Amino acid sequence: MTAVLETAVHDVEDQITSAAAGWHRVCAVADLEPAWGEAALIAGRQVALFRTLSGEVFAVAQEDPATGANVMARGITGSRGDRPTVASPLHKEVYDLATGECLGSPELRLATFGTRIVGGYIEVQL
Repeated sequence: MTAVLETAVHDVEDQITSAAAGWHRVCAVADLEPAWGEAALIAGRQVALFRTLSGEVFAVAQEDPATGANVMARGITGSRGDRPTVASPLHKEVYDLATGECLGSPELRLATFGTRIVGGYIEVQL
């Protein structure tokens, strides 16, 4: 089951400042299991969030570039050297989580979004 994570910012001033900069508070870091993806609906857009075993957080489009299906949160996380990756659960195309580059088919690209951790919460820039 894919969880939809979207948590409201408690401080109105922070909410206005973050929204103006394109940042959206999504969930607590503790809500994401390491090496596992979760889908989030952020400002009407489907995004896949990943936390690596080393604690890095990545946000990519939920839509698989090869098929158009919204499945990337169910992808298989891993790495190629020091590059964190996710493999599409449908055709196993492997994407770099930081850049969106498809390591097997250069014509495919996964949209990526900026992430940051503020006060124990993950924020995504759209």
